[in-house]
Amino acid sequence: MSLGKTYPGLRVVDLSENIAGPLACMVLGDLGADVVKIEPPGTGEATRRLSPRWGEESAVFLTLNRNKRSVAVDARTPSGRDAVLRIARGADVVVESFRPGVAERLGLGFDDLSRVAPRVVYCSVSAFGEGPLGRGLPGYDALIQAFTGIMEMTGAPDGPPARTAPSAVDISTGLWATTAIMAALARRQERSGAERVTASLVDSGFFLLCHQIMGYLGTGAFPPRLGSGGPSTAPYEAFRTQDGTIMIAAATDRLFRRLCDALGLPRLSEDPRFRRVADRVTARRELAALIEDRLCQAPSRHWLDRIANAGVPVGPVHTLAEALAHPLTAERGLVRTADPGTVLGLRQIRLPIDSDADCAMKHPPALGAHTEEVLTEAGLTREEIDDLSPSTAMEGTAPPR
Repeated sequence: MSLGKTYPGLRVVDLSENIAGPLACMVLGDLGADVVKIEPPGTGEATRRLSPRWGEESAVFLTLNRNKRSVAVDARTPSGRDAVLRIARGADVVVESFRPGVAERLGLGFDDLSRVAPRVVYCSVSAFGEGPLGRGLPGYDALIQAFTGIMEMTGAPDGPPARTAPSAVDISTGLWATTAIMAALARRQERSGAERVTASLVDSGFFLLCHQIMGYLGTGAFPPRLGSGGPSTAPYEAFRTQDGTIMIAAATDRLFRRLCDALGLPRLSEDPRFRRVADRVTARRELAALIEDRLCQAPSRHWLDRIANAGVPVGPVHTLAEALAHPLTAERGLVRTADPGTVLGLRQIRLPIDSDADCAMKHPPALGAHTEEVLTEAGLTREEIDDLSPSTAMEGTAPPR
């Protein structure tokens, strides 16, 4: 069975915006589900307006919304809410990322959806959870990185706190939401009735720090800001060479001895300051200075070959363009074309599972492209469709990240 046939016949209603919720729905769509995305008329969901642009469309929106059908209705109005409920009749999954309490005020909460879809898996994505302290806080990836401590431990030792370049909290939250949904779908074989699951950015942010938190709870020591380095071993960081930068991961005593031989510095491994992993972590700056001084005497290619031949993990520090152009990226089939054979030619990153699987990629929808189609499927008459009042916004999620 191909990936695209994992969830054939599954109906997903996507009431979410931004990154986490739409990502969860897109994964289900890639796996074969019919995903109907509900968007406010006129503007569409928030990420449609973000930069950078792929032609006239937002690259962020395009990244997270393939394999979906777009329906433009105003869920704030009674007729719009009723249309959403009729679309969701018998749905298997509903995903929402409204601020806590908003879905209920709109008449689209768990109780409302479970009445029209008795076995629905209803997934709520929030920023800081739904408790009295978290429900009113704004939900930006960067704010979560700052709140959880990710930002404080990221960056150069002598520099300011830094945000990770990828939206790691948003993306991981979307994946946790997908995991929760899939687990609930599996449980449907053993239960009757609907089930509500949740995912929050703050929980995901803390979980990204799982081993740093464990280390802090065990030792009381704060994780230091190490640039490209790792806190548990050394040398395990990026080093300058004569013409660039390479990453060395000599994580064990055995690998460190091999590295010293490859660098022509065999005595370094016998130096009492660097003999064991714990010693090297304590003296990481002194060690890094000695290694980098040696590496700056020859170009990157020389050291990459020499260190790799010694059996030590090493690799280049690529730009994004270099990484995408590398033959390994093509070997893995990571970049694929949506709707192959059409003139659109949109290239996207596939799901990072089963690289040889046949997983369809349909171009992300234009705003409202499937409104009439989906509403007709839901049983609305032409008159009811025409009577839906247009609007330019839908109450709900936080502004775009």
